[in-house]
Amino acid sequence: MTSLVKRTIACLFMLSLPAAALAQPQQKAIHIGLIPEMNVFKQMERFAPLAQYLTQEIGIQVEFNILSRYGNIIDSFSSEKMDGAFFGSFTGAMAIEKLGVVPLARPVNLDGRSTYHAHIYTRKDSGIKSVSDMKGKRFAFVEKATTAGYVFPLAYLKEQGVSDIDEFFSEYFFAGSHDASLNAVLNEQADVGASKNTVFDWVRKSNPRIDKEIVVLAESTKVPSNGLCVRKTLDPSIQGKIKKALLSLDQSPEGRSVLTKFRAVKFIETGVEDYRPVFNFAAKANINLQQYVYRND
Repeated sequence: MTSLVKRTIACLFMLSLPAAALAQPQQKAIHIGLIPEMNVFKQMERFAPLAQYLTQEIGIQVEFNILSRYGNIIDSFSSEKMDGAFFGSFTGAMAIEKLGVVPLARPVNLDGRSTYHAHIYTRKDSGIKSVSDMKGKRFAFVEKATTAGYVFPLAYLKEQGVSDIDEFFSEYFFAGSHDASLNAVLNEQADVGASKNTVFDWVRKSNPRIDKEIVVLAESTKVPSNGLCVRKTLDPSIQGKIKKALLSLDQSPEGRSVLTKFRAVKFIETGVEDYRPVFNFAAKANINLQQYVYRND
């Protein structure tokens, strides 16, 4: 699926590139990775216009690659020689610690926020009202390398006295995306789940069953929305062009059109300190970012 997605995205971008860009094969392409936070085809629709816009603005072909798993983005950043990635808050924190990446910018969502938080939820008819009620139940996490879908829930459970999730739950599994975790609980494949609120709300708008059948039990504090970070060795002038293009998107009709398709109102500058809440969650969950095994078995 990953290779197919990459070929599909590349074809979409090549068809949309201006003739001037295609006429310069010697130009270096900018390879940017994406975590699979939602259905891959929905994500392709969201990022394709942004890739075309950035290509036009910086004069170098920009290609997005949607990876098959969250944790892959750390390994792939080096092995596939990526220039940047839209890291989730946790993968961003890991990449800052492990790879020394440089955060540039992140989107402000349609609700005016540039942050998100985690939801832990269950079905209204489950009888679960607290952590103690979760004992012996099934939990649907997202991935080991997500803040909302694993690190916060793990930290929250530890604070509530759950020292070993293997013993506490009858079963837990990793759904692979935030919407998949929510659907697992909705369709009674799990009793409890966790997702980021932005994807939760996105699913909620199109599925009235969420309001009717799901109740949120706990929420995390805010963490930065998925932000673009680049490798520290990327030419500073290219870093500057990418950052400028993102931060000025809302200042032109063409840029605002891209933002509409991206479901954001603008991009804002982002730095290492914005990831401080994620570092704190990791500490509470007893996760050492330098040594953490973030791939799912």
